Amino acid sequence: MSENEGYGAPTIASEGEFAGWSYWPGDPYEHRSGPFYRRREEGGGQVCAFRAEQRHMNAAGFMHGGCLLTFADFALFAIAADELGDDNAVTVNLSGDFLGAVAPGALVEARGEVTRGGGKTIFVRGIVTGDGRPALSFTGIIRRLAAR
Repeated sequence: MSENEGYGAPTIASEGEFAGWSYWPGDPYEHRSGPFYRRREEGGGQVCAFRAEQRHMNAAGFMHGGCLLTFADFALFAIAADELGDDNAVTVNLSGDFLGAVAPGALVEARGEVTRGGGKTIFVRGIVTGDGRPALSFTGIIRRLAAR
């Protein structure tokens, strides 16, 4: 979905650690999982972030792999935002390699790049870190949807 359709426009956080970052309050799954935030960096790219909480952990006490992949899926669309514009899109592939553990309290961030775009299919790659240490390397494919 585009930023402005279905879930409503993104909201800017006004307080707390992520004041000034945007998020989508209308996406129930992302809100329950996160909420996840994003902002544009000085170089023009997007950075996504959230703070690891106990509810994100697995039985071993580290971040659940499903949470890392959910966050990577959110990051795909943030990283590809300029390429997507206002177009609706869906994830058609998301692959990840787990590189390290994320502990409770860590700042979890994702950055990446569009490796191919310009058509209906957009290819993205990125990395998720926990307190600056690599946790997940990911690649994804986004497919634009036809206008209804």
